[in-house]
Amino acid sequence: MRTRAAVLLGPGRPFEIVELELDEPGPGEVLIKYVAAGLCHSDLHLTDGELMPRYPIVGGHEGAGIIEAVGEGVTRVKVGDHVVCSYIPSCGTCRYCARGKANLCDMGATILTGSMPDGSFRFRSGGAEFGAMCMIGTFAEYSTISQYSVVKVDDWLPLDTAVLVGCGVPAGWGSAIYAGNVGVGDTVVIYGAGGLGTNAIQASVDAGAKYVVVIDPVEFKRDTALQFGATHVFADSSTAAVAVDDLTWGGGADQALIFTSIVDEEVVRNATSIIGKGGTVVITGIASPERMNVVLNSTDITLNEKTIRGSQFGSCNPQFDIVNLLRLWNLGKYKLDELVTSRYTLETINEGYEDLRAGKNIRGVVMHR
Repeated sequence: MRTRAAVLLGPGRPFEIVELELDEPGPGEVLIKYVAAGLCHSDLHLTDGELMPRYPIVGGHEGAGIIEAVGEGVTRVKVGDHVVCSYIPSCGTCRYCARGKANLCDMGATILTGSMPDGSFRFRSGGAEFGAMCMIGTFAEYSTISQYSVVKVDDWLPLDTAVLVGCGVPAGWGSAIYAGNVGVGDTVVIYGAGGLGTNAIQASVDAGAKYVVVIDPVEFKRDTALQFGATHVFADSSTAAVAVDDLTWGGGADQALIFTSIVDEEVVRNATSIIGKGGTVVITGIASPERMNVVLNSTDITLNEKTIRGSQFGSCNPQFDIVNLLRLWNLGKYKLDELVTSRYTLETINEGYEDLRAGKNIRGVVMHR
């Protein structure tokens, strides 16, 4: 079959709308008709060359849609099921899935190359094979993907809301709850109040944090952070550090969560300095794999027993946490609709990313026709 898609042909180039040939689902695969896709900053890392996938590639790694066909041996879903895609597949049987770390599933090894786990591709045009961002390529109207990349959700859920829990929501929420272990009475500092940071705010408030301090240079994002429960907002790290010292009587923060667009040496150093004894820095934002951006004083880390750790997908379990977060939303205990600033079409996807760069969006959603 044929499908339209927004593709990247190389770094430093905008998305281009093209028509591609799409293979039918093979064993263990499903054909999905996407209803909505999320605009996440990670795709900008591909356009900017911070991450170098195999080009050409269909963009998009947040998606929600309906199963149109299934291949041989598919057991997780059936035709007609409504699903949210997980940008990290979870097979359930590899070493990491078996140990409860499904966010580190071995099948995720090819998410940047855009190939299926066996190295093959499902999109093609004029003899060229096109990859799919994170094996799912949600900036296409249709895609053939692994059954391990989908999570069945209730059919009555609005898919343009459900799409948000495919990456940004669990990545921010889980960074606070699972990776940061935020608890009652804690002081949490959040660097970056975009799609991930805003969800970390919600999670920290729900976990009972006493102070939720947000640092972001964009006034719109600081104002939004207050609406989601932040207790204090600042435009720069130095001013925030003075305030945290005062709030904690010199004890320092319990957690510092990093969601900046690009994680550099300065933000890591600031985060490590702002936490107190036994505190934790969680790095969820990313940077170029070639960049050495964690340079710290080991004496401070040793004597004060500070922890610096990374978090992939918020250290969440896709099959559980995607459903769990949607059920919290259904009960009115979690904000999702309020995250969406603007909606776009496939044709206006570059406009959406321009808005994201300009700090105009907390979350943008692409609606497929």
